[in-house]
Amino acid sequence: MPNRWVGVTVDCLDVERVAAFWSVLLDRPKGPSMPGWIYLGHVDDPQPRLVFQPVAEPQQGKVRLHLDVLVDDIDEGVAQVLALGGTFTGERHDYDEGVVLVMADPEGHEFCLSQFY
Repeated sequence: MPNRWVGVTVDCLDVERVAAFWSVLLDRPKGPSMPGWIYLGHVDDPQPRLVFQPVAEPQQGKVRLHLDVLVDDIDEGVAQVLALGGTFTGERHDYDEGVVLVMADPEGHEFCLSQFY
């Protein structure tokens, strides 16, 4: 069987809080998980699962990998992120194809929220 991508793991101080944020934002239910960890989705899902792993130390510096989240309406997407405890970093990129805003989850993991025209 060829190699395949099955997930992305996110280090978290508060696994429950961060996983709940992403579960609602991406409409991904919890799947089978190891004790103390939370997996959104299942290894056999068509989309890669998100894995939230507990760590003892806070994030330091900018993470060099991030998720891109596509929304139908950027203003509604921002409102949802903020309501879930996320933040807007203030970074915005406007392109002919659409807009990209750099957001952060409740622990500061940055991601891009995008709307294409």
